[in-house]
Amino acid sequence: MKTILAAAAFLALPDLAAAEEFTLRIQHFVSNSSSNPKYFLIPWAEKIEAESGGRIDVEIYPLMQLGGKAQSQYDLIRDGAIDAGWVVPSYQPGRFPEAEALELPFLTPKSAEVASRAAWHFAEEHLMDDFADVRLIAAHMHGPGIVHKKGGALETAEDFDGLKLRGPSRPATLLLEKLGAVPIGMPVPAFPEALARGVLDGGVITWEMAPSLKLDELADSHTDVAGDRSFYNLFFIWALNEEWYQSLPEDLKAVIDANSGLMASEWAGRAYDQGDIEARAMLEAAGNTVAELGEAETEILRELGREVTDAWIEDATGRGLDGAGLVADARRLMDASEAE
Repeated sequence: MKTILAAAAFLALPDLAAAEEFTLRIQHFVSNSSSNPKYFLIPWAEKIEAESGGRIDVEIYPLMQLGGKAQSQYDLIRDGAIDAGWVVPSYQPGRFPEAEALELPFLTPKSAEVASRAAWHFAEEHLMDDFADVRLIAAHMHGPGIVHKKGGALETAEDFDGLKLRGPSRPATLLLEKLGAVPIGMPVPAFPEALARGVLDGGVITWEMAPSLKLDELADSHTDVAGDRSFYNLFFIWALNEEWYQSLPEDLKAVIDANSGLMASEWAGRAYDQGDIEARAMLEAAGNTVAELGEAETEILRELGREVTDAWIEDATGRGLDGAGLVADARRLMDASEAE
């Protein structure tokens, strides 16, 4: 009888393993009402739960509720303090230098989906070694970077002179400095308070972040550049802790794999595009000034942007990277994505 019972228990083990459940704790640094969580992460989580038959339970923690700072997200994921999260590599300047090639001025199309498709392919070609200690879900860009500020809209390149503006990345900061602005680096969550307290005159950030940051109230004008290329952009990744992923049985790994990579990167980009449309309409409805620099003034910015790019290539080359090759590949992939 003991032998029969032991055999029955042994035979039941595979069924128990198959039914094992897992919790995926994902942390990010903005409100869940922001477009990327709203239109990408939350639907992605629901899809994972459905396709896993409920065996993966996804918990989402906005605004860094599990602790740490936005700048530390990559390490929190790598070390297992959280299971997954959203990372802005440029929040740690110099750590992921090759990724900066995607953030250079006037390099990315204003469509986040188009730019994100190229970003994933760039990551496949150049960045997998940099991110080897996590598992990528997506690599993506946002939509066009807009100058949101108190007071009237920017009309000329000279209007940047002396403005204290939030700078989101090293390439964007370099361009702002060339324009005579005073760039102040800070993560997104700190921007509204700094603007409200007068620490900043404004900042460069996307359309889509305006509602969650209350920029309809804190800013008066919102200025884009002319043309189909963005003033600046940011490169993001959504990533999983590798040990958490490896703890899954093969069928659940397959669920994660099927919802990662190019499709997830394009999806994350589309989320930004949707948010940009809604946010711009909200700002216009609020009576704020929504403007665009003229072509001649934008060309001044483009020329300064070319200087930033040349300086970045020289600096990257000095650090042992193929700076020119990285920029050429980024441009090639952006053009190819735009042509699809």
